[in-house]
Amino acid sequence: MTANPQVETVSSGAEKAKLAVSAILVVAGVVAYYYLGKQDLWIRVAALLGLLVAAVVVFLISEPGKQFIGFGRDSVREVRKVVWPTRNEAMQMTGYVFAFVAVMGLFMWVTDKTLEWVLYDLILGWRH
Repeated sequence: MTANPQVETVSSGAEKAKLAVSAILVVAGVVAYYYLGKQDLWIRVAALLGLLVAAVVVFLISEPGKQFIGFGRDSVREVRKVVWPTRNEAMQMTGYVFAFVAVMGLFMWVTDKTLEWVLYDLILGWRH
């Protein structure tokens, strides 16, 4: 059984340009935020958010952006197919997990104390 991983690359120059413009807009938003340091905070935040929104819009109109939107739609469709447990089933499984953790905690404590007793009392002869 061979797995055929799909490696997605941006091949066209226009798509590369869209991604570059999107990255430049993100950097410009951060630079504008600090460049407008003497302005009111709301102006700085508005400039940052405006450029970030523009970067997201440019990304979403690119082919990787369209694939991202498609992935999101497919994910939502798959989540709707999930059969969620009833409240009773969820409570029962939570109880099983708590019981298992308690038993494992007790087992680890007994193991620790047994090893402590064997090493310190029997082998080394140290008394507490």
